[in-house]
Amino acid sequence: MNIEKLGGEPPLRIAVIIASTRTGRFGETVARWFVNRAEGDDGLKLDLIDLCDIQLPDNLEHTADVAAFTARIDAADAFVVVTPEYNHGYPAALKRAIDAVRAEWQAKPVGFVSYGGLAGGLRAVEQLRQVFAELHAVGIRETVSFHLAHDQFDGDGRLADPRTADTAAATLLRHLTWWGRSLRAARTALPYPA
Repeated sequence: MNIEKLGGEPPLRIAVIIASTRTGRFGETVARWFVNRAEGDDGLKLDLIDLCDIQLPDNLEHTADVAAFTARIDAADAFVVVTPEYNHGYPAALKRAIDAVRAEWQAKPVGFVSYGGLAGGLRAVEQLRQVFAELHAVGIRETVSFHLAHDQFDGDGRLADPRTADTAAATLLRHLTWWGRSLRAARTALPYPA
């Protein structure tokens, strides 16, 4: 997969967010797979944000961790959220992270890579689309979803049959990149109205 840079344009900065913070989580495996698909492209610059590494207080008071997280979200041109589905929803840690910032999400595209049981995390994604729309972010229609994810990856994090997932990831990245570049240019030309 190669997403070309346009006319000397700087790389598109994509923050890949690992949403699960549970012990024994599978999110690292899925995120590593996605990052491996995207990082070979010189048109993209990835920032892997693992919510396990960030201490966001429940009351979201302004702490050094909140400030550092906010700066990383602000620096991103686009996002990919790697999320499981817990009880037909997305993780509480992700909601806290989303709510920790506001304007930094605005006028930027968000793509989703989900995993879970039979639904593959898609119910969590549908809820997240509503949350990000409220924040004036642009949800990308194309999604990568792993149904019964534990059965699809081997112990080294490789997919038994990567063809479908690789195609879905390429499509997601192509659309995310188009929206990311377009919205970055628009924000540069005219600040997003608050």
